[in-house]
Amino acid sequence: MHDADVAIVGAGAAGLSLAHALTAAPGHGRVPSLVVVEPSSSGVRPPPRTWCFWEAGAGPYERAVAASWRWLRVHDRNGRAIVRDIAPLRYKMIRSPDFEALVGAHLDGVPGVRRADGTVECVRAAAGGAEAVLTTGAGVRQTVRARWLFDSRPRPRPPAARTLLLQHFHGWFVRTRRPVFDPGVADWMDFRVPQPRHGMAFGYVLPTGRHRALVEYTQFSARALPPDAYRAALLDYTGQVLRLGEFDVTATETGAIPMTDGRFARSSGPAVFRIGTAGGATRPATGYTFATIQRQSQAVARAYRSGRDPVPPRPHRTRSAAMDAVLLHGLDSGVIDGADFFPRLFREVPAVRLLRFLDGTTRLHEDLAIGLHTPVLRMLRSAAALPAVPRRRFVSPPPPAGALPRTPGPEE
Repeated sequence: MHDADVAIVGAGAAGLSLAHALTAAPGHGRVPSLVVVEPSSSGVRPPPRTWCFWEAGAGPYERAVAASWRWLRVHDRNGRAIVRDIAPLRYKMIRSPDFEALVGAHLDGVPGVRRADGTVECVRAAAGGAEAVLTTGAGVRQTVRARWLFDSRPRPRPPAARTLLLQHFHGWFVRTRRPVFDPGVADWMDFRVPQPRHGMAFGYVLPTGRHRALVEYTQFSARALPPDAYRAALLDYTGQVLRLGEFDVTATETGAIPMTDGRFARSSGPAVFRIGTAGGATRPATGYTFATIQRQSQAVARAYRSGRDPVPPRPHRTRSAAMDAVLLHGLDSGVIDGADFFPRLFREVPAVRLLRFLDGTTRLHEDLAIGLHTPVLRMLRSAAALPAVPRRRFVSPPPPAGALPRTPGPEE
């Protein structure tokens, strides 16, 4: 006998988004009985994270949006600023505690939803469905059974791939003495930082007021840096580039996001599905994840309500995945210079079209037009070399101290 129609393992962005989608429209089809398995209160919980995405108008999590921006800015390595209006879109930031509180309050008001507190030891197929074996904070072993089970736990190591880079970062939430920020403009990528010998680096500034902002240093490279290196990079960026003057650091965030052309399995059994980063929701070439999670969650909810098997759709179109694989290999091999590539796209492609492209919603002719604004010969060189690169198992490089995977941000 099942404890619920649906079990969701993990209460992060992917797990809570799916729980919300399955229960948000009770008048539009079946609403499942639902168990959300959260980490044990006595165990280690991930630190607060920041998730960023873009959308038009008010979304389902609008009350959790900490700040949003209509204008995005990119600085190239020579200091030239490119500013774009992304209306009707807004670039939005959500802090994980606010998201968890909003969705948690919603779930508390839905009959048939309950939470199980514990550390999941294994997920496996069972008669007529699947089950999760967990140990509670009190040390009691329990089994949660469901017709369908969705697992958002990070995989112990990425799938076999031709390329694996990390988007690793460290950020400071700062409060300055002087009013130095423009709260209407987000600095999406700022390449006025020293570039590593391999990969690329950029600054990222999300202002929430004249005196407050999230300031991050990000690298795309094969390995994370020691903690002191991030601190040194941020001191240089805030002092020599942004010239913030005196400021206080009120909070920090650190993370490492895998950027890979590995093929993520969406299922580990007839009734067990992987979601979120574990299911390949992270866009390989950018690290953004949150928006893909929402699309997958809505698709699963629609399938369930219509009585179909709620199999998560492929997170990215085949064409998008192929283009990302070419770019990743080009960045990893040094054929493509990321510090030139991204400012060029932002300068030459209309901003809304570029964001739609990054979301994977552009049409073929739009993709081809965007491709003409890339270094075409270098992209072709990377594409020609890619078939000869074997897929292999990578040992995941250790993330920065205290880091956990984050979605989304440049990224995510």
